[in-house]
This record gives sequence, C-alpha cells and structure tokens, in this order.
Amino acid sequence: MTTEHFAIDARQLRKEFPGHVAVRDLTLTVPRGEIFGFLGPNGAGKSTSIKMLLGLVRPTAGSATVLGAPLGDVAIRRRIGFLPEDFRFYDWLTATELVRLHGRLAGMSPAQLRTRVPDVIEMVGLSQHRDRPLRGFSKGMLQRIGLAQAVVHEPDLVFLDEPTSGLDPVGRRMVRDVLRAERARGATVLLNSHLLSEIEVTCDRVAFIKDGEMVATRALGGAWQEGVRVVMHARGVSDDAMAGIARWTGSARLEGEELRFGVESEAVVADIVRHLVGAGADVYRVVPERASLEDVFLELVGEDRGL
Repeated sequence: MTTEHFAIDARQLRKEFPGHVAVRDLTLTVPRGEIFGFLGPNGAGKSTSIKMLLGLVRPTAGSATVLGAPLGDVAIRRRIGFLPEDFRFYDWLTATELVRLHGRLAGMSPAQLRTRVPDVIEMVGLSQHRDRPLRGFSKGMLQRIGLAQAVVHEPDLVFLDEPTSGLDPVGRRMVRDVLRAERARGATVLLNSHLLSEIEVTCDRVAFIKDGEMVATRALGGAWQEGVRVVMHARGVSDDAMAGIARWTGSARLEGEELRFGVESEAVVADIVRHLVGAGADVYRVVPERASLEDVFLELVGEDRGL
C-alpha cells in the first residue's frame, strides 16, 4: 500500500523527556477505515504516542504521516477527532454549547451545526440533558458528551483515549455502536483502552506496546482464531526438553506434570509432542484452547504493572 492508503504511517517515532524515554520506537501503519486498538500497561507510552501523532508533542526522532500529511499539519487537524483520557471541558457550557463549539473549531457551517449537533447528542443518549450545564454531569455523562464532540464534524480519523472510562455496560455498548458507525462511513478509529474485552469485540487489529516500543500487532476476527493456548500433561520433562520447546513458543511454563504454552497454530502442537516424546517424556494429555486477548497480552507484555 502507498502512503495515501494509510490513515497513520509512523516510522521509528521516538520521544525523550529529561531522564526518561517515553517512546523508544513506534513503527506502525493503520489502513483507512479500520478500528485499531492500542494495548499496553500504564507507562508503556500509549498516550505519548497518540500525542505525537496528533502533533501535540514533537517527536525526538523518526517521522510519520497522518491522513497523508506530515505531523502537525493544521488543515489535517480539522479532519481529526480526539477524546483525551483526562479531559477538562468548560463546565459552565451546556452540552449543546460544547458540541457546537467543537464543531465550529473544526470549520462546520451554521447550517451544518443546526442539524448535526442535535443528532450527535441524541446518538450518545443525552438529548434530554442537552441544555444542562456540564458542571452537573456525572463522569459517565461527561464521557458521552466527550465522544460527541470528538465525532460531531464527521472526522476522517478519530483518536479515543479510554472512551469507556466511567461508563456502565449500556454506555460501553453505545460506544461500540458509535465506533462501528464511524467505521461504516469510512472513518479510521485509533482506540486506547485498558478493557481488553472491549478491544476484542470492537477492533479489527491491535498493537501491543511494552516499555515504549511496539512489540507486535495482531488481527482480530477470523484471523484471531489462529491463536492457540495449550495445556499439556507429561511425565519426565527434562530441562533440555523444555529448552528445545523455545523454537516453537516463548511462553512455556512447567508446573509439576502440567505444561502450558501458547502457539500461533494447532499444527505446531504435534511438533512439540514429537519433540517431548523424542526427549524421553511421557505425554498423556493434550488440551488445545483458543487464546483470549488477555492470554496474548500477558504473553507479549508480561504481568500486570498497573494496566
């Protein structure tokens, strides 16, 4: 694909702060019309990566294009929607006034605002509160109106940082519906969320970030089903036999006679069984299971450090 086919095309983006490297290497391509998930523990560099792509933080090194233009292009910013994680809206404004303000900032005409603002407020379930000042809104209501301002101008690219924070299950479903509607009209969505279940049912692809570096990307949907977790029971598994498994998987753990590991395909399991038997182990039970997104997250990123 050429650059114009990508909503985001980042090459070795790096951001250093005094005494700290926030992002070591962000190399990433996101095709247009895709819902793309960002996964990683707190402090992994996800929010800093988003701010670089938005042009809010200048990279220390590397390059990127967003919607085919260099980072920070002013005209392109009007085609981008953004909901930050820690937003602070003018709380003396009503819901309608806030959404209208953001629409005006994005260049919408008065005629467009008259029809679009009520529609988008209804879409997030706040029509009956449209004339209330934001200072009286709950966390969940503020999250909803934040999503409304991010999509009011029908952007080509939407960045959402923890959009379901503070929302109940009904609210989270609403967010999923909005994201799918955005994708259906051709928009690209980059979603940062700590709720793996939401990512798994919403995104087309995900990137895993660890210590400021992207370590892997995975497709969800049909291709996702190739991920397999295996529980194997075997006697007499030697240290040498365990070391040999590394050619197929890097996540093997042996506790007593129970061996657990993850592989990309069930076809690999037979190779591992033959290896163990050849090394003198007695394999007496093999149970392959589909790997969840949480399983793969823990395998690639490691144990929870505050996610």
